[in-house]
Amino acid sequence: MLSQPSVPLSTTPASTAPAPAPVAARDWRRVYANRLALTDALVLVWVVFGTQLVWFDFDQETTSVDFDVARVIVNYTVISLVLISAWMIVLRVFGTREARIVGSGNTEYKLIADASIRLFGLVAIVAFLFKLDLARGYFLLAFPVGILVLLLSRWMWRQWLSVQRARGNYSSRVLLVGSADSAEHIAAELGRSTDSGYRVVGACVPTGKVGGTLGSTTIPVSGTVDTVLQALEATGADTVIITSSDELTPVRVRQLSWSLEPGRQHLIVAPSLTDIGGPRIHTRPVAGLPLIHVETPRYEGRKRFSKRFFDILGSGAILLVASPILLIVALLVKFTSPGPVLYRQERVGLNGEPFNMLKFRSMRVNADAELAALLAQQGRSDRPLFKVQNDPRLTRVGATLRKFSLDEFPQLINVFRGDMSLVGPRPQREGEVALYDSAAKRRLIVQPGMTGLWQVSGRSALSWEDAIRLDLYYVENWSLMGDVVILWRTIRAVVAPGKEAH
Repeated sequence: MLSQPSVPLSTTPASTAPAPAPVAARDWRRVYANRLALTDALVLVWVVFGTQLVWFDFDQETTSVDFDVARVIVNYTVISLVLISAWMIVLRVFGTREARIVGSGNTEYKLIADASIRLFGLVAIVAFLFKLDLARGYFLLAFPVGILVLLLSRWMWRQWLSVQRARGNYSSRVLLVGSADSAEHIAAELGRSTDSGYRVVGACVPTGKVGGTLGSTTIPVSGTVDTVLQALEATGADTVIITSSDELTPVRVRQLSWSLEPGRQHLIVAPSLTDIGGPRIHTRPVAGLPLIHVETPRYEGRKRFSKRFFDILGSGAILLVASPILLIVALLVKFTSPGPVLYRQERVGLNGEPFNMLKFRSMRVNADAELAALLAQQGRSDRPLFKVQNDPRLTRVGATLRKFSLDEFPQLINVFRGDMSLVGPRPQREGEVALYDSAAKRRLIVQPGMTGLWQVSGRSALSWEDAIRLDLYYVENWSLMGDVVILWRTIRAVVAPGKEAH
């Protein structure tokens, strides 16, 4: 048997590091998973037995199972109990309560749907093989309702978990290990999304001195890359994230992984990749190397056709349903201020091609002539995101139209005729595009959209840097399902606009 090698990462003391955080009596991962399991069980009992009660009364319906030598009568209450037990098992087997997927992303929801659909298929196969004469309506009602209620309960738990994680609870306590620059970068990225469940409590950098802070952050430096184990103990961290590998050789990383306590302490290696969507990443072990394959984004063929079809169908349907609202808004614009109802402005679209974007007029006539002076007055003339605070050019109804994005509805016509898409980077003016750097120009390789990722992530409250980062993330990781999610978030933002909407 091989003995565990000594680990040089723990030889230097770190006695001046912060005092360890109190260790919880029970791991939050297990506590949260148990709560999810209890809720799942209650949901399934309510749905399955509720379906049985709706479809037929208890103890009044039975079915038969034909074997070669006998015919067995089975009560539906027994079938319901078996179905609930099997459903709970597949949810556990598919890992729907694992800490690595709960709280953020769509993986949790996808696994629940996948597990449930596979169970439904298994039940159908068993019923066919054993000639089980089951009421089809009972299963056709129980499974879709069960999936929907399970997803709803998980969504409700996620809202609670988001609040807890914003307070620093129910999160992995992270110790960053690597160069100061890479550690600061990863800390900033993790800080953008508290929903992910990673709370940075310390950092070990090559030239780190205990008692200092990491760059411009308030994260304490807990030691060097040679004192990782002591820093773990001192900070109470349960997760080590290696942010760069130059300071740690493969041998030292392997020794560090062997030194962590299984089940309680975790090791994560963060590659030098950011803003890359999960579907583009594929891990393939080759000769002991965990190679990460990153697909290059492509916008042609089936993907482009599906997006265009979705735009035509969606914009046409919304125009048809919302036509009474559009008529009312047009009349309000017409009778509250002099000038045309529609406002046409040249914007830069796909591949830098200009087009005329339509909006309901929300400003007085010739408002564009006043823009340069207002931007200069507010010190924003050198930023590509031209936004005027407390704009004096708005008409009486203009502020309301903008707050609820009602002025944007005529752009559905742009979408229908192909100038724009329902979802994409916001089209900007030629003067704004002239300020683009090489990274920002990648916004132009897809069609501009009525709404986009940055509009549902802060709207006017975002800086240009954050807006471009979100737009580039969309460009690099576009998917039709992603468009659906953004549209849903847009509806929520329009119905209940926050203070950042203006």
